[in-house]
Amino acid sequence: MKKLALLLVGVLVSMQVMFADSEKPIAFEQLPQAAQTFVKKNFPDAKVAFVKQETDFLKKSYDLVFINGDKLEFDSDGNWKEMKCRTLTVPASAIPAGINKFVTENYPDAKVVHIEKDRYEYEVKLSNFWEIKFDLKCNVIDLDRDND
Repeated sequence: MKKLALLLVGVLVSMQVMFADSEKPIAFEQLPQAAQTFVKKNFPDAKVAFVKQETDFLKKSYDLVFINGDKLEFDSDGNWKEMKCRTLTVPASAIPAGINKFVTENYPDAKVVHIEKDRYEYEVKLSNFWEIKFDLKCNVIDLDRDND
């Protein structure tokens, strides 16, 4: 019985090592087509510094960093998950229309500098330090001001 338990532990440890997180640099052309199209449409003049593919237990994601430090993250299908702009702002064409409308109507002097989406919501950070959460239908569900 002890031998079987030790064997099982050994197999589990081996599987954990085998499926451990891994990152590797890739060429822009190796991104999923949807991600390439998104970048070319919304960031046409930005120069790509590097792209990396992350593999996490059978799931892939992609990080793209521009020369200016702005970052994009995509899921395995090439759909954006996060846009973080330090020097520029997130292009209006890349922001869901309902969110863009809310921001321009309520914070006309502010720009979106970070937007992230998951299965349930969008989180938006503005240049005036407001953080706004939206549901997937672009309804506001939380507001917070972060002056730190």
